[in-house]
Amino acid sequence: MIIERWRVGVWAEPGAILLGLMIVLGGCSKPEPIEVGFVGGVSGRVADLGIAGRNGALLAVELRNQAGGLAGREVELIVRDDEQNPEVAERVTRELIARGVAAIVGPMTSVIAMRMVPIANEAGMLLMSPTVATDDLSHQDDYFFRVSSSTREYATKIALYQQRSLRVAAAYDLGNQAYTVSWLHDFRDTLAKNGGAVIRALGFKSGGDTFFLPIARDLLAAQPDKVLIVANAVDSALLCQQIRKLDARVPIVIAEWGATEQLVELGGRAVEGVTVTQFFDRDSTNPRYRAFRQLYWDRFGQEPGFAGTAGFDAANVVMDALAERRSGQSLKETIRAVRRFEGVQNPLYFDDHGDTKRETFVSVVRDGQFVKVE
Repeated sequence: MIIERWRVGVWAEPGAILLGLMIVLGGCSKPEPIEVGFVGGVSGRVADLGIAGRNGALLAVELRNQAGGLAGREVELIVRDDEQNPEVAERVTRELIARGVAAIVGPMTSVIAMRMVPIANEAGMLLMSPTVATDDLSHQDDYFFRVSSSTREYATKIALYQQRSLRVAAAYDLGNQAYTVSWLHDFRDTLAKNGGAVIRALGFKSGGDTFFLPIARDLLAAQPDKVLIVANAVDSALLCQQIRKLDARVPIVIAEWGATEQLVELGGRAVEGVTVTQFFDRDSTNPRYRAFRQLYWDRFGQEPGFAGTAGFDAANVVMDALAERRSGQSLKETIRAVRRFEGVQNPLYFDDHGDTKRETFVSVVRDGQFVKVE
C-alpha cells in the first residue's frame, strides 16, 4: 500500500541523492511523466464532491511520486472540470483521450458518467469512478469501473433500516436522474417488500433559484412517517432547513450523495438526526485510513469525507494497475486479472464488469458529526 511505502520513500538515502545529481549532471533527460486524467465538477455551487475527489486523487499521485513513481517515471494528474454539464464532460473527455492519458479517474456523478462511458468505450479508455453509483451502468462489459457500490446496495440498506409499514415522502433531483431515479427505484422496491411505501415522490431541478419551502410543504402535506431526500449536499441541507421550519420532529433520510462534510456545515441544527448510508466509515481505526486522513488534512486543511477517500482509492487502483500491467495487456484486462486492490479502509474487489460491492454503514448526524450506528 502506497501509504506504508510513503514513510520510507519520502526520505532518500544520501547515495541515492548523489546518484540523482550525477544523472542530472551527466545530461540524461528526465523520463516523460505518465499522465492520468481526472474529470469531476470542481466549480459551481455543488463542487464539494468534485473538489474532494480531485484532492484525494492528487494526494495519491503526490505520494506515489515521493515513493519513486511508476518504474522511475513520475505520474501527472491532468485535471478537467466537467462543470456538472454533460456537454462539457464530453468535450474534456475527448480532450484527455486525444492527449493520450493512461486512464481517467472520474467522473463523480452518474449523469456525467452516462455521457462519458460511450466515449470511453469507443476509445478503449478506462474510467475509474470514485463515486458514481447508478445501477444503469451495472453488469456491463465496458470500460467503466468504480470503487463505489451501486445505488442498489445503498438504497436497499437504508430501506431495510427503516421500520415496517413506513410511509415515506421523497424529493429527488431531476438534474442527475441516472442516479436519483435509480436510487429511488431500489429504495421503493425494498420498502414495498417490507410493508412500506413511497406515498409521494417530488422531482425538482437543482439550481440557485430553487425554492425549497414549497417542496417541503408538499412533502409534509402527505403526512409521511419519514422524508427522503435524494440530492446533493447543498440542496439536501437547504431542504432540511425548510422542513424543520414546518416540522421539527419528522425523521429525515438522505442518500449518500448528499452526505459530504458540506451537509453539516450548511445544514447546522436542521440536519441533526438525519440518517444516511455509505460505504465510508468516518470512525474507522484502520491504520491505513488514519494515516491517509492525517496526510489529507495536512495537505488540504479539511476532512477527506467519502469523496476524498474514494478519489484516493480510485487513483491508487489506476496506478497499481499500471504498475502490474504486462506487455500487450490493457488496464481493463489487468484489473480484471488482479481483482483485489487495497483501499484505505478495506480491500476493493472488482468483478468482470468493473463493479465493486463494499460494506455499507448507516450513520446519523449527531452534534454536527456523522456517527455510525449500524
